[in-house]
Amino acid sequence: MVYLATDHAGFPLKEEIKKYLMSEGYEVEDCGALTLDPLDDYPDFISKAAEKVSKDPENSKAIILGGSGQGEAIVANKFPNVRTAVYYGPPAGGSEEMPKLTREHNDSNILSLGARFLSVEKACAAVKLFLDTPFSGDPRHTRRIEKIKKLEQK
Repeated sequence: MVYLATDHAGFPLKEEIKKYLMSEGYEVEDCGALTLDPLDDYPDFISKAAEKVSKDPENSKAIILGGSGQGEAIVANKFPNVRTAVYYGPPAGGSEEMPKLTREHNDSNILSLGARFLSVEKACAAVKLFLDTPFSGDPRHTRRIEKIKKLEQK
């Protein structure tokens, strides 16, 4: 399952990503925003997607969007079992390999996209790379994730 969530800043891009994911055969649930409302607040929608991933982190992922993706990642990372990475893509300050590395090394289950910095094509490419890349299972990465999980219990 792939959950989607955004506020007004990422709404148009979310709609394009939703079409892309559905055309690729993914099961998609849209957690909102369901309409373009310039006065909405991202925590209302991001928290819905993050909570769903938190409850089933092995079988679900989410793509969340906002203007920068930063605030959205902050909200999502408040939930246990959630590991969110922010992606802007080049030239805005990120490598095109980041969605792959965050899956391989961090077993990230949510990708937060900075909608103001990405074209539809770049965003869909990042989403594909993120969803197609498995966690490496390397012992050093597993050890680090276990340490993160212990911090969530404090």
